[in-house]
Amino acid sequence: MRAEMDIADALCHLGSVVTRAPDVRQSLTHAITGLAKSFRLASCTGFNLLLARLGILAITRLLTAPQEHIDKPEPRGQALLAVLAIGTIYLALPRDLVVGPFWLLPTIIVVLLVPSVVSHRVGKQSINRILGIIINGITTLALIASLILLVRALPAHRESPLQLLRSGGLLWLTNVIVFALWYWRLDGGGPTLRQKEKKFGSTSFLFPQMQIPHDERAQFECTRWRPRFVDYLFVAFTQSSTFGPTDAPLLARWAKVLAMVQILISLTIVVLLISRAVGVL
Repeated sequence: MRAEMDIADALCHLGSVVTRAPDVRQSLTHAITGLAKSFRLASCTGFNLLLARLGILAITRLLTAPQEHIDKPEPRGQALLAVLAIGTIYLALPRDLVVGPFWLLPTIIVVLLVPSVVSHRVGKQSINRILGIIINGITTLALIASLILLVRALPAHRESPLQLLRSGGLLWLTNVIVFALWYWRLDGGGPTLRQKEKKFGSTSFLFPQMQIPHDERAQFECTRWRPRFVDYLFVAFTQSSTFGPTDAPLLARWAKVLAMVQILISLTIVVLLISRAVGVL
């Protein structure tokens, strides 16, 4: 009777450490050590001995099984820095490529970012999503307006070749960041919904991790992989550089429309720079 009680106590201890401890594998190791001492297998006979051996065998297999890669909640710091970078780049643009006062767009970004961050902290995800889309929309309109002003200023030769190269490079970089934020904000319903549903991969882009066979994903630590902001930034960067998708083909129609707009802006900037360079030569 004493052996059965020891077994029950050890199993209860095992369940408690598995559910409460942050490191499940380490907790299981300690639990098995206590379990083996409590069992006193030498004094157990018959059915109790069989149960004890089966329990240890099952837990041992769990310990030796390949561990899945489980993503932590996605940090928002990268996207926050990207939005602030847009405001900083806007301040560095020449005044004739800025609509309104040069401080207007950075001020709007900061004013909208504060309630956006607060709403995310307090769990008001719908407000956070709306504010994020508004920020993306305003920065996109500012980018297009600056590009139009650049096109209008080109025939008048208002900028020197060096200034034009600097302005074009800043607008090209802004284009990459703006559309990376769009992809990050819209894919799979947004970062909050992606984290909540814990779905593998993406619903709008075919990332390389999604093309790995299911039985080989554990080897590359992408069993439960989900894209983060840096993945969308890479997609936007390669599309602006090559004027088309590279390692992550587009699946959703909205992503294709945004990619066409992004590529058109990037192509326009490059064509303007080349045409001015040829004209100067």
